[in-house]
Amino acid sequence: METLLHHTPGNPRNSEGCFEKLNDGTLVFAYTRYNGSHWDDECSADICLIRSTDGGVSWSEPEVIVKNKRQNVMSVSLLRLQDGRMGMVYLEKTMIGDTGWIDCRPWFTASSDEMKSWSTPVDIASVPAVYLCVLNNALVQLGNGRLICPGSFHRHKKRPRDFGRGIGLFFYSDDGGATWEQTPECCYPPQWSHSGLQEPGVVELKEDQLMAWFRTGNGCQYKSFSYDGGMSWSEVVPATDFRSPASPMTLKRNPADGNLYAVWNDYHPARSVNFDLALTRGSGQGIWTGGRTPLVLARSTDNGKTWSSHTILENAPDRGFGYTAMFFNGDDLLLAYCCGGAPDCQNMLQDLKIKIVKWKELA
Repeated sequence: METLLHHTPGNPRNSEGCFEKLNDGTLVFAYTRYNGSHWDDECSADICLIRSTDGGVSWSEPEVIVKNKRQNVMSVSLLRLQDGRMGMVYLEKTMIGDTGWIDCRPWFTASSDEMKSWSTPVDIASVPAVYLCVLNNALVQLGNGRLICPGSFHRHKKRPRDFGRGIGLFFYSDDGGATWEQTPECCYPPQWSHSGLQEPGVVELKEDQLMAWFRTGNGCQYKSFSYDGGMSWSEVVPATDFRSPASPMTLKRNPADGNLYAVWNDYHPARSVNFDLALTRGSGQGIWTGGRTPLVLARSTDNGKTWSSHTILENAPDRGFGYTAMFFNGDDLLLAYCCGGAPDCQNMLQDLKIKIVKWKELA
């Protein structure tokens, strides 16, 4: 079962979102909905919400829940908190005067009435001008109640694209999101890595043991571990099970079976189209795909030590797939990911697909 959120005139891009469920069983999906005439990351966009009362088969018309007040809002995370509230994190971008420099920072807000109203947003970073990337669907709450918001710090961001090497860092809150602090230690990339560490995620493996992973341009995801609730982190190393182009990975635990599930662009000879060919085809037709194909789902039954049941979700070489949201709903795994490509897109980020997978049926 699939639903396509296709770009249209005046809505040039629909991308990166997050699922959650209301107490009455309604599924909700928040995502970045661009308006205007262009799909670039810095163009005007709001956070919109659609609803489903039939398990994700059909969806309502979009409603704005975070209105763009400056330049752009994007990369939303929704999370049902342990105290019953709905938590939300999103990025807000602001052009700094006419300098060309961009401030980008995450904000946290919460709802106590099933997303009818929201608390005053809290600046998670609480520092002067900064560029922090936070991936969609990335906010987590540990068993002890601590909230973790992983991000990557880039020294600067100026148009045209000029990121600088990413440094992995983590913000945490022990009071339900009212206040936030940065953890004492960061994760630093290898000196030779041009991309650095980008768009991280975090999963709790067991009490006080966390794993973080990072998008890189080094041919695979990188990973690091924390054994004190995120306060300190081990040296980053290649996560060789997750070979990929420079694209983010999503990894979640299924509450029904306790296993971990990951979705990423698996650059593996047994499953991938030729990486260089994917890049060439995308560029050659005037479509930027970033080589982000195929899109693969895999499962770990041993807390991330090994991965199996690899399932190809998408494999078109002239399209790109990524920025996946994952939500387990009974026997269903709901996925939402960018899927733009030939012949009607300029960029793989422009279109968004919602897909339902039966996780029990994976090989």
